[in-house]
Formats: sequence, structure tokens, C-alpha cells
Amino acid sequence: MSRDGQPFVWPECSATGIGSMPGAHPGEAEAVIFGELPELPHLAELPARGPGADLIGRTAALLVDLPAETTARGWRLAERGGRDVSRAAGMLSADLDALEEAADGHAGPVKLQVCGPWTLAAALELTRSIEPALTDQGAVADLTASLCEGVAAHVAAVRRRLPEASILLQLDEPSLPAVLAGSLPTASGLYRLAAVDATVAADGLRAVLAAAQAPGIVHCCAPDVPFGCVVSAGASAVSFDLGLLRRGQEDGVGEAAEAGLSIWAGAVPPLPPGGPAPGGAARSPQDAAHRTAVAVIGLWRRIGLDPGSLAEQVVVTPACGLVGVSPARARGVLAQCRAAARLVPELVQEGVA
Repeated sequence: MSRDGQPFVWPECSATGIGSMPGAHPGEAEAVIFGELPELPHLAELPARGPGADLIGRTAALLVDLPAETTARGWRLAERGGRDVSRAAGMLSADLDALEEAADGHAGPVKLQVCGPWTLAAALELTRSIEPALTDQGAVADLTASLCEGVAAHVAAVRRRLPEASILLQLDEPSLPAVLAGSLPTASGLYRLAAVDATVAADGLRAVLAAAQAPGIVHCCAPDVPFGCVVSAGASAVSFDLGLLRRGQEDGVGEAAEAGLSIWAGAVPPLPPGGPAPGGAARSPQDAAHRTAVAVIGLWRRIGLDPGSLAEQVVVTPACGLVGVSPARARGVLAQCRAAARLVPELVQEGVA
């Protein structure tokens, strides 16, 4: 059950992707996603197409009354919109066309991804400065309000395209731990930006999640995921890289699970670890899925949670995005996630891990 006592909108034993995929063809990417992840597909992100297809550029295209443009260093707020954001909007529209075609008749959940407010504020430069928007409280407030408005319109537009689907929104926040820790450098690199209070950070996340009017997931593929902040923000799920989770953080996972959040465990690395199995034989897909399922169950048992709730409450994902791998490897990673998720109840019943 979710934190409000209602069933999650995705089925038990679900798996999904983080967002990014290799290649530059939206239709091909969506065909793979819906083929391998039919229970919980997502909108493909294809950063290999260049500026505007990246996480910051795609989200900048959603902002309302806050133009942005590219620079040699990345993206910045601008006085007027330019071709950079127009190109980003055009690519996003093409992605949504591909999603609509692939999802024809799909009546289950579909996940969208946007950059969260804190990573966006850390990445976007101010209009007349090379310092990030995060240095200016007024700019952060304006950026968050604009993002709320843009996300609401984005989710509403996808709902019109996919009237039978249940839309989910993932906020990607890889910079959130550094924002909270005050470890992000200034433009000169000589100083560090002031830390943002966890309550303030949670308020910003909550505002964007609420604007979407959809179940929200906060994804952070960095170490030191701030589980308490995500819980306070009212998210429905927290998504993280299982390989970066330190033993001291497992209590945070347990507290999130006990608060009713779904745990999205990034258990399959984009690149295979270790090489071939002992004796020179290649590891089979079945062996890989088994090892992934065992890793997820092991986390659950170490936390001391009821294994009976694992299939319902845990979603298996890649550890991070898949833009840097081959199309064949991306397909294999998604297939491994799905196979592992389906193995979990069987292995729990057998007392594995």
C-alpha cells in the first residue's frame, strides 16, 4: 500500500527504466521500452541528439515565462527565448508523438521524467552572471514557480494524448545531496554554495510534485540520497542506485518504506560488472536476473522489513540512465530488470537471501 493507504497504480513485480536511452530515434526507443517494460513503461530521453535533448534542456523547454539558452558551459536563464529552447521543445514534441504511438490502447501507468527544482537551480546560470540560479533565492523561487506551471501543463498534455493511461512524474535530482550539503562549487571554484535547509528543499520538491497532480517519484543516482527529505516532500516513491547505498543509509530506505513510499531499487548497472562467470562461461540472462533479485531481497531483509510486502512495494530499475550503452545492452538491462522483479516473490517464498 502507498503512504495514503491506497494500492500503488503500478502492478506488483513491476520494473521500469530511469529515462535515458541510447540512439536518436524516439520510435525505436519507445518500441524497446514498451516491449521490455509493458507494465510500467516510460517516456524515452535521447540525450545523444545534443543540446536540448539533455535533462536540463528538456526541462528548460517546459518553463513558463523564464526563457533559457545554451552557453559554452551549459544552460542559462535568458532575457528572451531562442532557437535552443525551440529545438528542445521540438524534440520533446517528437518524443511525445512516439510515446503516443507506442502507447496506443495502453491503460496502465506511464512515467514521465523532468529535472527537479534543485538540480535545475544548480545547473542553470543566472541571466547576467555565470553563477548558478541557486545563489539567488528570488531566482530559485521564480524557477520553482515556473517549473510548477510547466510541469502541470506537460502532464495535462500527456493525459490528453494518453487518456486511458495513469501518468506518473519522476523528478530527477542528482544534485540534491550536494545542494543540501553545501558542497557545490561557485563559478570560480574557490568557494562553495551555501547549503539549502532540508525543510526548504522538501518544500520545493513538494510544490512541483503537487503541481503535477500525479504520483511522484524522486530519483537520485548520487551517493547520500536524502531519504528523509524525499519523504517530507510527499513523494510516492524514491528511486536510487542500489550500488551506491552505504550500510548507514539503509535505515533511510527502511524509514521511507515504512512511511508507505515505494522503493525503486536501481539494481542493474548499465554496464555488466565483473566480466564472465568463473570458468570462462558467459553469465546467462537467467543467472543475471537471479543475482539482481537476490540483491534486492538482501536489502529488504537487512532493513528488517516484511518480505511479503516486497513484490508490491519495490520496483526494479537500472542503476542509472542508459544513454552510454549499446542498444542491445539497453534492451538487455531492461529485460533483466523485468525478469528480476518477477523472480522476487518466488525467491522470497523459497527463503533465498
